[in-house]
Amino acid sequence: MLENLLMAIAAIVVGFGGGYFVRKMIAEAKISSAESAAKKIVEEATQEANALKREKQLEAKEEAVRLRSELEKESKERRSELQRLERRLVQKEESLDRKIANAEKKEEDLRFKEQENAEIKDKLEMLHQQQLSELERVSSMTSDEAKELLLQRVREEIEHEMIAMVKDIENQAKADGEKKAREIVTLAIQRYAADHVTESTVSVVSLPNDEMKGRIIGREGRNIRALETLTGIDLIIDDTPEAVIISGFDPIRREVARLALEKLVSDGRIHPARIEEIVEKTRKEVEAQIKEEGERATFESRVHGLHPELVNLLGKLKFRTSYGQNVLQHSIEVAHLAGIMAAELGLDVNFAKRAGLLHDIGKAIDHETEGSHVYIGAELAKKYKESDGIVNAIEAHHGDVDFNTLEAVLIQSADAISAVRPGARRETLEAYIKRLEKLENIADSFEGVEKSYAIHAGREIRIMVKPDRIDDYTSIKVARDIVKKIESELEYPGQIKVTVIRETRAVDYAK
Repeated sequence: MLENLLMAIAAIVVGFGGGYFVRKMIAEAKISSAESAAKKIVEEATQEANALKREKQLEAKEEAVRLRSELEKESKERRSELQRLERRLVQKEESLDRKIANAEKKEEDLRFKEQENAEIKDKLEMLHQQQLSELERVSSMTSDEAKELLLQRVREEIEHEMIAMVKDIENQAKADGEKKAREIVTLAIQRYAADHVTESTVSVVSLPNDEMKGRIIGREGRNIRALETLTGIDLIIDDTPEAVIISGFDPIRREVARLALEKLVSDGRIHPARIEEIVEKTRKEVEAQIKEEGERATFESRVHGLHPELVNLLGKLKFRTSYGQNVLQHSIEVAHLAGIMAAELGLDVNFAKRAGLLHDIGKAIDHETEGSHVYIGAELAKKYKESDGIVNAIEAHHGDVDFNTLEAVLIQSADAISAVRPGARRETLEAYIKRLEKLENIADSFEGVEKSYAIHAGREIRIMVKPDRIDDYTSIKVARDIVKKIESELEYPGQIKVTVIRETRAVDYAK
């Protein structure tokens, strides 16, 4: 029993001892393996550290090289800037030295001049004293007495001049008073005739909206200039809502401009080429209307067999006024009056009507030809083969020649009856239109002038010259010559602007 216990204990001891040795061997093996692995890791880490160290060393060297290069570049630029500043400082220093030298020289010159001035002043003072002494000796008067005498003479001269000035002022006041009185009377006449003049020289074209005004004016005003140049009228675009005012003394031009503008507004295409096309088309339409008005007048007056040109001239009278009275209506009226009186007296009614209708035919072209409308009318009647009796009636209706027939006397009477009825005529407009017509005639009389238009109520005249005959320099001379002739031959208020326009057009067609 004991032996078994001892053997068990021994077995246990042996088992523990063997297990200890076995575990020790295994532990030693693991330790050895771990040491080998650790050693290997340390070697690899050492290699990587060396490689990283070499890499960082290279980067540090490159950074050092770069920094050294930048530093050298910056140092070089600073040295260049310092050298440039140094050169500027040297230049400024030299300039300052020169200025200081010049200032010193000028200062020296000023001191010298001041010294000279002082010497001259002393000499002048000495001479002045000598002259005063000599004058006192010669005149036996003291300086104060001489001053008093001089002042007395100056006072007398001033009083004389004051009297003359007062006289001039009185005369001027009288002249100004008369002028002012005339201005007041003229102003009253103008106010009385203003409505009629406006109706006879102004047309109004209605617009669909105010935006259309900008399109009529065009870019930089080219559309309105083209329209004014082609028609010879003045286009006024102001604050009047949805309306454009057409102003011009020639009613035919004004009618052409009015109709053309209405067509352009309706069409919407407004540019210089289109304006030229529409104006030309409208001018032909107005010519056709003139012919129709002439035929209407002959039909209404029952005067037949007139030359077609005389009929056309009668139509132009539709657009003419004489002392504020429509000339065509006046001529028809004279024809009827003369026919009635001839019938009452048993004279030739047809002859009287014919002479009455043609008596003012010269007014259709009196602004285009020199001479009175009586003379022009008689010449037209002769030209178109009217009888001698008709020619005499035209010549005699203002008493310029003797009457050859009783019908001629009736024409003069009918003309007076039609003209003197209340409100029939006003002289202001006729004189105004005559002045504008004469203004255009003066411009047209110069060689090389193609056409002229008086606009702005006679305050401006635009003259188109032939570009092949008048060059740019000659146009200046033409303008100056026209101004001189206007000043010498025409009486007008204010001033007249003369504009000479020389235009060369090049036209081609793409096919």
